[in-house]
This record gives sequence, structure tokens and C-alpha cells, in this order.
Amino acid sequence: MRQTLTMIRRWVPFIIITVLFLMAPQFVGDFRLNQLAKFLTYALIAVGLDLIWGYGGMLSLGQGLFFGLGAYGFAMYLKLQASGGKLPDFMFWSGLKTLPWFWAPFASPIFAIAAALIIPMLIAALLGYLLFRSRVQGVYFSIITQALTLLFSIWFIGQQAYSGGTNGITDLGSAKIFGKALLSPEVQHGFYFVTVLCLAAVYLLARWVTESRFGRILIALRDNEDRVRFLGYNPVTLKVLVFAFSAMLAGLAGVLFVPQVGIISPSSMGVVPSIEMVIWVAVGGRGTIIGAIIGALMVSYGKSYLSESYPNIWQFFLGALFVGSVLLFPQGLVGFLQELPGRLRNRFGRKEANALQDSVVASGVEGRA
Repeated sequence: MRQTLTMIRRWVPFIIITVLFLMAPQFVGDFRLNQLAKFLTYALIAVGLDLIWGYGGMLSLGQGLFFGLGAYGFAMYLKLQASGGKLPDFMFWSGLKTLPWFWAPFASPIFAIAAALIIPMLIAALLGYLLFRSRVQGVYFSIITQALTLLFSIWFIGQQAYSGGTNGITDLGSAKIFGKALLSPEVQHGFYFVTVLCLAAVYLLARWVTESRFGRILIALRDNEDRVRFLGYNPVTLKVLVFAFSAMLAGLAGVLFVPQVGIISPSSMGVVPSIEMVIWVAVGGRGTIIGAIIGALMVSYGKSYLSESYPNIWQFFLGALFVGSVLLFPQGLVGFLQELPGRLRNRFGRKEANALQDSVVASGVEGRA
């Protein structure tokens, strides 16, 4: 009976929330639905970041890079579709006469999606291997990932003829998928449903990973790497695997982001977006998976609402939200809610114990009197 109740409490909320997301197109307008879809892609990034930071103890400030690479990969396919077999406009404006050789394979959607997932994963695996083998960790790991993100974003800006430069890849609305226009309600709703299902699948996979033996070793690695190494495990392999997986999730988020937003530029893969991704996990609660998703949605909606209501000072409100959450809820919102019952039991239990002690002392005094 107790196991049944535990399973109900564990899975019923997940099922209800997933069904509500799937039913959202019936109750939400196209603009808000598109906004929700964008925020759900952010949640995919947050889950990957929570795995490496919340469970693995590796604070990456380069998730924006992997997100951008995934988005650029699928945007290249959409741009070729929108160009109708002609040279993309920014290439023509830059003086190119023929399509660059590395753009040609992206005419295939299968290749574009595979490249958008595999390239970020390979870069993360290579970078992680070089860093973790040298036992680089802590703030040095964060700085290096941030520097790599800045380097790539500057490089993309300088490649006007091949990447669109500062503007990035835009004007994707005329692209067609399965014979239908990208901006048609059917296609946009389809991408929304795919995003919801991908997030649900990634959440289940992340839960399975963190509750498995690999997850327990990952937590032990976060708490005491030397002890894990002493027990015979190779921290380099473990870190590389989870880092590469988080990069693949960021690339997947980029693939789903581009067709629903219609643009990708270097500003979306720079240092500032990467730091904002860390804020999502910190506010929601690192080391909880669901907290990363809640943080991504809550902070993104808060940013949207504040920028619409207070366009001149919304950054101050967002900064106050982050500072307040760190000061008041250092474990994040979900972490605070998880610890709340224990704190209440300790507090009220202590009061009951003190009251009982006072009554015993009082009865003893009356007996002597």
C-alpha cells in the first residue's frame, strides 16, 4: 500500500503536467503558445546543466555555445529550404557565387539534425577530456568554458559570408517542412508537441540516470572526487560522459528553438545567455531535475512579463529576483520546498519537547511544595 502511494505521488503530477502541456494549444493563443514552446526548449538546456552542475559539481558557463551550434545546424537546413535552391541572401550580399562545400550536406534534414546533436557532443567530449584529464575543475573549468563560448560567438560574428555575421540566420518563414509552410499553425503546433514530448522523455531519462548507480557515483564525484578515484573509478570518463550528454541536450534545444522562433544569431550563444542558463538552475534548485525545469520556465516568464510591463527597468527586477532567491533560498525554490517539512517538524517538535520538559519541571516543583 505504501509503495502504491509512493508511486502515485511520484508519477501522477508528472502525468498531469504533461497532459496539461499537450492540451495547451486548445486554450492558449498562437503567440503565447509559441512563447511557451520557446521556454520549454530552455528547460531542456536547464536539465542538462543541472546534471553536470547540480549532480556532477561542474559549473559550465558554455551551454550557450552548444545551444547555438545545435540551432545553427538546423537553421542551415531551413535557410536552404527558404532560399528555394538559390544562394542564401547573406552569402549573395557578401559576394559569394557558389554555396560553400560544408553547407551542401545540410540540405538533408536528417544530416542537419544529426550534426546539430553530434557536433556539440563531440566538442564537449573533446574539451572535457582535455580539461578533466588535467584535473581542471571548479572556477577554472567555468572560466575556460566561458572563454570558449566567447571565442566561438566572436568567430561567428566575423564569418559574415558563411554564418550571417551579427544578424545570424534569419528569414526562415518561407521554408517548408513536409510540404507545408514553416509558419503554418499545423507545423508550429507539431513542433510544440514534439518539444513537450522531448522534454518529458529527457526528464524521465534524467531521473533514471540520477537514480541509477551512475547517478550515485556522479554525486559522490561531486562531493569527493579523490575518494571516488581511490575506489577504482575513472572520474575523467564519468565527467566526459555527462558533459557530452548535457551538450547534446543543449543542441537538441537549439534544433527545436529555431523553427519556432525563426532566428538564431551569435547573441543567443554568447556569455550572457550562458549565465542566464545558470540562473535558471540556481533559482529552481540544482540537483533536483524538476527544479531546473521550473526555474527555466519561471525566470523566462518573469523576464518576459517584466520586459513587457517595465521596458526601461526590467533588468533590475530580474537581478533582484536572482539575488533574492540566492539569499532566501540558497538551495533553490524546489530545494527549499523539499526541506520545509523537515524544518517544520524540527521546529514544532522542539517546541513540544520544551513544553513537555517545562510541564515535568513544574510538576516536580509542585510535588516538592
